[in-house]
Amino acid sequence: MTVKVTARGAERWKQGHPWIYRSDVAEEPDKTPGIVQAFDRKGKFLGQALYSPKSEIRLRLLSRGNERIDDFWWSDRILVAARRRNGITATAWRVVHAEGDALPSLVIDKYGPFVVAQLLSAGLESVRRDVLEAIKYALEPEGILLRNDSAVRRHEGLASEVVLAHGQVPQVVEIVEDGVKYLAAPWSGQKTGAFLDQRENRNLIGHQTKTGGRALDLFTYHGSFALHLARNAKEVLAVDQSAEALARGAENAKLNGISNIKWMEANAFDLLRELERRREQFDTIVLDPPAFAKTKANLERAVAGYKEINLRAMKILAPGGMLFTSSCSYHVNRDVFNAMLADAARDSGRRIQFVAATGASSDHPELLNVPETGYLKGMLLRAIG
Repeated sequence: MTVKVTARGAERWKQGHPWIYRSDVAEEPDKTPGIVQAFDRKGKFLGQALYSPKSEIRLRLLSRGNERIDDFWWSDRILVAARRRNGITATAWRVVHAEGDALPSLVIDKYGPFVVAQLLSAGLESVRRDVLEAIKYALEPEGILLRNDSAVRRHEGLASEVVLAHGQVPQVVEIVEDGVKYLAAPWSGQKTGAFLDQRENRNLIGHQTKTGGRALDLFTYHGSFALHLARNAKEVLAVDQSAEALARGAENAKLNGISNIKWMEANAFDLLRELERRREQFDTIVLDPPAFAKTKANLERAVAGYKEINLRAMKILAPGGMLFTSSCSYHVNRDVFNAMLADAARDSGRRIQFVAATGASSDHPELLNVPETGYLKGMLLRAIG
């Protein structure tokens, strides 16, 4: 199959962005998802791409060459991506980060001997067999689970499903990072079973936690940050609105022999206001909220929400205390995130010192010319007065 694209579409690929939108496809094939050859209007060959006839993102670039794209092609590229992760000591990590690894719409995570993958475009779905064979060859997993339940698949005209594609994958897998154990849930947990993108940030704030101090972890979910804080803090307050999530967090604490975490079911906004009213202080605070801005239309309201929780966290941060704060909203870019934090610092009346800016863990690489890959922003801050 072949497609022709406009000059604007060709320019996007030339500038390093792998996507061409529906409006920049001049001539399409028979509306069948698959791998297509792309040409400009003058007939110049541009490359091979995944084609999704029902998506606004019509083409996702795979290769600028004309080579055969089969299971061997996919396995070679999965192996290359895996080798880039050499040195990761955690037992759960991302092997392929879609566009960040030049394998658009493909996510592959490794949980010990098991693999959880996502096929997020119609074009990729059409070559499911080749991709699965490639994963088996490159990674030799005991089982492969397809977590094809991401909302993005709806925009591709694809069904939502969770399917065992090879071997066996248990409901719960024990994983270890920086000496901390926790239970991932490949079949039912967030994303592919755990928030692997925050792994390095958990290490960072864990090692910055004041020995013998008091720590607060808001939006704790299964307690992954809280577990790291608890190794140095005297006491940790871990807060979430989900009783089920807190129960899993408590189970994770028991797995590590940790008994200094108090698990609280509460609304983070309400609790922060109450803690401020009571003039309580914490030496270490983590803010890891869900995405407040699901769409661009929600941006203003989302920024206001981020500012409120950060402002109140700054007010209850003890002198010399550390705050790690993050946003996983793609529409809240780094400039907006930084400006929001500066506004919160001014309104708090505190002197808030910048310590480090972070993003997703290194196995979730960002491409500078593909801003969509830079969804996670983090900031480590210190109160110096």
